[in-house]
Amino acid sequence: MELPHPVTGTAFASPVPPGQGWPDDLAAGDTPVACSASDVAALAADASLDQVTACSSVCRACARLVQWREDVASTKRHSFAGEPYWGRPTPGWGDPEAGVLIVGLAPAANGGNRTGRIFTGDRSGDWLFAALHRTGFANQPTSEHAGDGLRLAGVRVVATVRCAPPDNKPTPAERDACSAWLDREVGLLLPSVRAVVALGSYAWTAALTTLGRLGVSIPRPRPKFGHGAEVVLPRVVGAVTLIGSYHPSQQNTFTGKLTEQMLDDVFTRAAAVAGE
Repeated sequence: MELPHPVTGTAFASPVPPGQGWPDDLAAGDTPVACSASDVAALAADASLDQVTACSSVCRACARLVQWREDVASTKRHSFAGEPYWGRPTPGWGDPEAGVLIVGLAPAANGGNRTGRIFTGDRSGDWLFAALHRTGFANQPTSEHAGDGLRLAGVRVVATVRCAPPDNKPTPAERDACSAWLDREVGLLLPSVRAVVALGSYAWTAALTTLGRLGVSIPRPRPKFGHGAEVVLPRVVGAVTLIGSYHPSQQNTFTGKLTEQMLDDVFTRAAAVAGE
């Protein structure tokens, strides 16, 4: 059954087929589909940023994740039963010449997996985009749906794993299969990126691993994650500063482990590093 998009009113099936007009969807009906980790590596190898966005959004390399995200899109949470669900991998988005790169874990089953935009439509996104607005990176403080007018300047958001995983826990094999998308996207962004903000320890580890594969010098022993932890990573031209932040999950924000001021401080520091 097709349902109207909350912003545009256009009817879509769940999951959303590529090329049907979903806001900001760069994929088309003939966009190549990766069905294995080797397919991901081959398609990502020479892709442009738009091609990474399009191809990763139709990826089917991990059978468990494909089934989970599509099952969620079909059954839906009761509170979103009247909306279409994206139900596909959620690609990176934001400024293509960003000075700050934000790395997260994976889209939420009823957040990014529903809206098609990472960190959009859930409580974590409420905190993240409000902080980005307060620190000058976002033109509005809320992010409820793709096509709602939100734009980012000076920052881009990516997920380590692009499909919503069961229990928010991708397997090592799923992480590794998705890594070629992340490597290529980060590699294309590196000329402009000066600061990387890792939301949580998983993203911190992924950021170090990805940057290391791209030729950035990673110290030994590896730097440990912590909120506000900061490490300067040398590269051939300039350096990248990795900054840690607790993830804006409900567990962290409800308990006060992460406050608005703590999150603002991280992005204020990232902006200073990037010269934004």
